[in-house]
Amino acid sequence: MKRACLLLIGLLYLMSTTTHGQSNDLYLFVGTYTTKTSQGIYVYKFNTNTGDFTPISVATGIKNPSFLALSPDKRYLYSVAEMSGGAVSSFSFDQKSGYLTMLNTQSAGGDGPCHVAVDKTGKWVIVGNYRGGSLSILPVQVDGSLGKATQTIQHEGSSVNKERQEKAHVHSINIAPNNEDVFVPDLGTDKIMTYQLNTQTGQLTPGTPAFTAATPGAGPRHFTFHPNGKFAYVIQELDGTVTGFNYKKGQLAPFQTISTVPDDYKGRKWCADIHISPDGKFLYGSNRAHESLVIYSINQKNGQLTYVGHQDVLGKTPRNFMIDPTGKWVLVANQDTDNIVIFGRDKKTGKLTPTGKEIKVSMPVCLITL
Repeated sequence: MKRACLLLIGLLYLMSTTTHGQSNDLYLFVGTYTTKTSQGIYVYKFNTNTGDFTPISVATGIKNPSFLALSPDKRYLYSVAEMSGGAVSSFSFDQKSGYLTMLNTQSAGGDGPCHVAVDKTGKWVIVGNYRGGSLSILPVQVDGSLGKATQTIQHEGSSVNKERQEKAHVHSINIAPNNEDVFVPDLGTDKIMTYQLNTQTGQLTPGTPAFTAATPGAGPRHFTFHPNGKFAYVIQELDGTVTGFNYKKGQLAPFQTISTVPDDYKGRKWCADIHISPDGKFLYGSNRAHESLVIYSINQKNGQLTYVGHQDVLGKTPRNFMIDPTGKWVLVANQDTDNIVIFGRDKKTGKLTPTGKEIKVSMPVCLITL
């Protein structure tokens, strides 16, 4: 009896220490513009139980590391350098210390790179150049560093907004769950370009069809896939809308376009980012100028969006935001008020509640977690 009791106590102790050892902390990476006081890429610990955060490290030596992407094995981070003569840099990441170490930098093949993605094999990095209107693919070396671009594709064309759509402006790189279809919204041409990725050679070839047209003047920007892999959504910067698509075999078939701002709103329409909750039930989009996140519920059968509400972002210019993997928190990067505001998220209603917590960092642009 005594032996059984001791065995039970030992088992309970082992269970408690195992549970305690399972950290609720994530690493939060913050890409920034360095035009004011930011020093580069900021790393924090973020606790998914409490919403608290702790500064860990800063990676310096790169200008305007505005957008970031992690390798599939989480060992490497890739960052654009959003400037003339744009570049993309690779970093190794030590998960024990929380420090980034720069490995190397390569040309992005165009000016003003604003988005970067890594394919699921971890062998290829694709960067989108906003000002250059192009995208480039770079091979990943054995040590995680980047080789020189093996291909650069130049977009051509314009659209009806003469100030913003005078030429091509590649705005994001989106690799489908099959790791073959690559969708590239081009704000300048009002097209979502489609490519096929050969993961053996790293070559991109035109998809079928080669593009999906947006409404003239819409300005497609960021793009996301539903967790079920059947739906995709694009947020359009210039006309303040989200369009939903049925996605199958490299093709996008639009089924709905819905406004991101209230009907009586008369100010500037200036959308930025788009994300879906981990459970696939809610979609969120950011409105700069209106300074809000719009919230929609998602019909799980047909992908249709239904308006739920707006949440004031408690800052200016919500350039980027993220939903943590637990779905409990939404973090909003307000570029022009130098703060990342932390909201609690109701998983049943999708609505957000301010926590009173915020991270002070200059010109935050991109948020990702590990």
